[in-house]
Amino acid sequence: MIIAQISDTHLALDAPDADRRIQDFESTIADINALEPAPDVIVHTGDIVHHGRRDEYARALAILAKARAPVHVLAGNKDNRSTLREAFSGCGYFEPSSDFLDYAIEDHPVRLIALDTLSSRSNKGDFCPERVRRLIRLIDAETTKPIAVFTHHPPFEVTVGPDRLHFETSEAMAELRRALQHSGRVVAVFSGHVHRAAAGHVGSIPATVMPSVATTLRRGEYPAQMMRRPIYQVHRFDPAWRVASETRIVETAPSSASTCDDARPRAEAVQSVSCS
Repeated sequence: MIIAQISDTHLALDAPDADRRIQDFESTIADINALEPAPDVIVHTGDIVHHGRRDEYARALAILAKARAPVHVLAGNKDNRSTLREAFSGCGYFEPSSDFLDYAIEDHPVRLIALDTLSSRSNKGDFCPERVRRLIRLIDAETTKPIAVFTHHPPFEVTVGPDRLHFETSEAMAELRRALQHSGRVVAVFSGHVHRAAAGHVGSIPATVMPSVATTLRRGEYPAQMMRRPIYQVHRFDPAWRVASETRIVETAPSSASTCDDARPRAEAVQSVSCS
């Protein structure tokens, strides 16, 4: 199984670098479409847009509609839960009766579990007792397949950058870590939020963070020729060697820049996103 992970596109139609963020997102989807072999699924690990506005989500949906693989999304701290739920309502993976945007995808040899780590108080993550219970139920719903878990906030201390802890409290992160280790079937955790590459562990589970797709917001040191080239990650699963991940550097930018004047897609494009 092959998963393409993207994160932190931060579409903001009125930002000074709005065109650049759109270009980075479009270029990344085009590069994923050209992969051979093609990925089985694309997972966006949050901060799809920057202000949680409907027009921003409409632009994001228009870009994701061009993806050839099914797309699944998480909420990041810059996303708005209710507006994101509305924008992706056609995908059917958000539970209507829940306040949280968490779910499992059962269609592949590896189960995919998406978590909601948002806090209503800050940009940092939270994982309350109700979310712990929900995660354990999701994990226990099937007992034979390996599991890949996706979070926006990384559930380990990030030793590069100014802030090691990306949850509001170490206790909340510890509760999430204990739940992830509950069954022994979680084989990888993939996150975003930090805008730079990082790696750690949740117990014995490998955990990684990918840089932001938005190049103007990306952190870390990169060669000059890479500064305008988006980055995403490809994760391959095999029963023999479990998980192998690689960072992909997008080869080329679109031939023409998008503008905010064309940022309102037609309804047909919004409805054509492949979610399953």
